[in-house]
Amino acid sequence: MNSEKSEKGIKEKAAHEFKEMAIVTVYLAFFFCALATYSMLLMQKSELAYFTYGAAVVNALVVAKVILIGEAAHLGKKQEARPMLISAVLKAFLYTLLVFAFHFVEEIIKRLIHGKDIAGAFRDVRLDDLLARSVIIFCTFIPFFAFRELGRVLGQDKFRAMLIGKGAAPASDTSSPL
Repeated sequence: MNSEKSEKGIKEKAAHEFKEMAIVTVYLAFFFCALATYSMLLMQKSELAYFTYGAAVVNALVVAKVILIGEAAHLGKKQEARPMLISAVLKAFLYTLLVFAFHFVEEIIKRLIHGKDIAGAFRDVRLDDLLARSVIIFCTFIPFFAFRELGRVLGQDKFRAMLIGKGAAPASDTSSPL
């Protein structure tokens, strides 16, 4: 009986994690693909669109996994006592730093794989590129974490009902506070 409960719990947790990963990935892929479109139009290069969009989706998957790792490590939990806007901006900043660190390590590893030594790998990392990507990610994270904070405060069911109409929508209070 215990093994059935634990197996059911594992399946539910895996389904929840998959759903969270899919939601975060779709949100990020939307922004990253829009940015890829913008840069392709800017450079007037459309011959490798499938590769560019594929890279944007893969990047969205990687960043989504970094976000879920951060949430599993309770990154930004202390900020939840603050007002929602401040909490969302601070979480966006903390998670941007986490993504920056992952991208930095990724760049070092790529250079090491391609035959650079440690000093050469560090020297060749383009910090300006990483910082520019981090600014874009930070701007993408602000509304993302604002929605996450709103869902946390309202409760996921009530938030979902207000946002997309699933379940019973909460009654609105039309009375004036004055």
